[in-house]
Amino acid sequence: MHDLEIRLDDHPGELARMGEILGRAGVSIEGGGVFVVGGQGVGHFLFRDGPAAREALTAGGMTVAACREVLMLRLDQEEPGQLGKISRSMANAGVNIEVQYSDHDHRLVLLVDDPHRAAEVAGRWAAGSAG
Repeated sequence: MHDLEIRLDDHPGELARMGEILGRAGVSIEGGGVFVVGGQGVGHFLFRDGPAAREALTAGGMTVAACREVLMLRLDQEEPGQLGKISRSMANAGVNIEVQYSDHDHRLVLLVDDPHRAAEVAGRWAAGSAG
């Protein structure tokens, strides 16, 4: 899975335009969101085929700032504090979480500064020893 960082103008219709471009290309969004920061729309969206999504969007005149692989984890939704625990485990390992959201299947999606170290932490988390 890939996260695309997409720049959108801050006016009505930009998100619609993005969705229409992807729809015409047959590319489905698997998760993500968009926020306005300093007068600029910044979207982070999850795609199975990031390069295809990037190609469609750039051909449609949109700016894709980055296409990166993501780390995905399933948290125990019945236990409060899961985000804090996994985030603390990442921090203790020196991993900075740059972007966090969830996908349509309720999995945590992370973009991190050190994917290798984050994968090690995620492996321990999945094995039940995240500390």
